[in-house]
Amino acid sequence: MAQLLRSRPEGLCCPEGNFFIDPVRPVERALITHGHSDHARAGHGAVLATRETLDIMELRYGPGFAGSVQEVQLGERITIDGVEVTFHPAGHVLGSAQICVEGGGTRIVASGDYKRSPDPTCASFEPIPCDIFITEATFALPVFTHPDASHEIAQLLKSVRQFPERTHIVGAYTLGKAQRVIALLRDAGYNDTIFIHGALVKLCDYYESAGVPLGILQPATVEERGAAPPAGAIVVAPPAAIDDRWSRRFADPLACFASGWMRIRQRVRQRGVELPLIISDHADWEELTQTIRETGAGEVWATHGREEALVRWCELNGIAAKPLHIAGYEDEAE
Repeated sequence: MAQLLRSRPEGLCCPEGNFFIDPVRPVERALITHGHSDHARAGHGAVLATRETLDIMELRYGPGFAGSVQEVQLGERITIDGVEVTFHPAGHVLGSAQICVEGGGTRIVASGDYKRSPDPTCASFEPIPCDIFITEATFALPVFTHPDASHEIAQLLKSVRQFPERTHIVGAYTLGKAQRVIALLRDAGYNDTIFIHGALVKLCDYYESAGVPLGILQPATVEERGAAPPAGAIVVAPPAAIDDRWSRRFADPLACFASGWMRIRQRVRQRGVELPLIISDHADWEELTQTIRETGAGEVWATHGREEALVRWCELNGIAAKPLHIAGYEDEAE
């Protein structure tokens, strides 16, 4: 039954359906789980994805990012050369989906990236019963336990109150994490203007147009005016910007970073982060193992991350498993 999907240099391939899932090289037909650049690349002949993922790809690569595109609704059943395909929520970022592939009496689910914790900016993950579950393994070590994101946001707001003379710059990845941090701040009752780096504007505008309210946002810097937000403000920016020359214009900037990697003290020190916020858009160890159990899969394939540890856990629990070793996915950019 493993022949329904197989690992190739281009990525996960379905030979019978003549398509790839999240290919890392240009292919004739690609099914895309979500809009992060290591999964959604330009240059494919045809792309099948959710409306939001297609829109995000166009925002990032321009209208000619693929030869043709086809929108799929979550739960909609599509047949491609005799292979049935459905997309299901992954809870990772807006528009993210798991892809279920069925043929010859076998059901395989490719998770893409996913998480189980609540996220006000996207649909929640749904476990799909299957024969083979292909899971990401970004945080597949028992040391990785992600706290409730609302706790981390409370820590941020506490720091803002304690240090009103300082500007809190929150490093957050441009797609998904930045919008989630902003939405979590709003859920926590923070109604002040949030200032954003220019790299976030298009995607924040898109999230709002897709029905995700983010409140009052303003550019953190406007070059021709040279003005900076007032002391005590919260600025959200790509991680690379928090220790860049760009951040020096703010009042005694306090570096924060929202990432699952902030669980590791060495990473915190390496990034020069004063306030680590353990907020991840990937499943932690408990979520990974819980999900494998809930799918009921008799076989697990692990991709991108700490694959060997997850494979070992499966073997100890009587589940056949193997690492896929697909190159091209980035576990840092989470």
